[in-house]
Amino acid sequence: MTETLEVLLSEEQIRERVKELAAQINRDFAGAEVLVVGILKGSFVFLADLVRYLDIPVKVDFMDVSSYGMTTESSGEVRILKDLEQPIERKNVIVVEDIIDSGTTLKFILGVLQRRRPRSLKVCTFLDKPSRRRVLVIPDYNGFSIPDHFVVGYGLDYAEQYRNLPDICIINTEQDSE
Repeated sequence: MTETLEVLLSEEQIRERVKELAAQINRDFAGAEVLVVGILKGSFVFLADLVRYLDIPVKVDFMDVSSYGMTTESSGEVRILKDLEQPIERKNVIVVEDIIDSGTTLKFILGVLQRRRPRSLKVCTFLDKPSRRRVLVIPDYNGFSIPDHFVVGYGLDYAEQYRNLPDICIINTEQDSE
């Protein structure tokens, strides 16, 4: 199988947009503390950059959920692999996602967290693919809306590869002919 990459969003575009998102969160939560919940593994690069631009008091925790496995299509079944290490009751919580695709995983996560009675529960996604949505989920903070391509880089992977790329790239996979 041959994989080719095409840059969709450059490192510079990403950096500027992350600064803008942080500025918006700083305004919305001025004077308040937030708990930023990164959804592993894909969000870790975006989350690290985002929190560096936050001027408000911030704590960080992580959840790990699975709905993809080693494919480019969501299975639709969501499992919690790692839960939060701290309670969120009466806290301002911002869920940080790498990408919203079908919305199934995020809807599941939001349902779990809402039952824990946070003061507020917001979603900050780096990428949004609204054309793929199967359930209604609208992010409060959205980096970029993108067309229906499978993308890698800036924390996003294909079979655990490409997370280290500084850009967001469209990955095209083609079967090698014999």
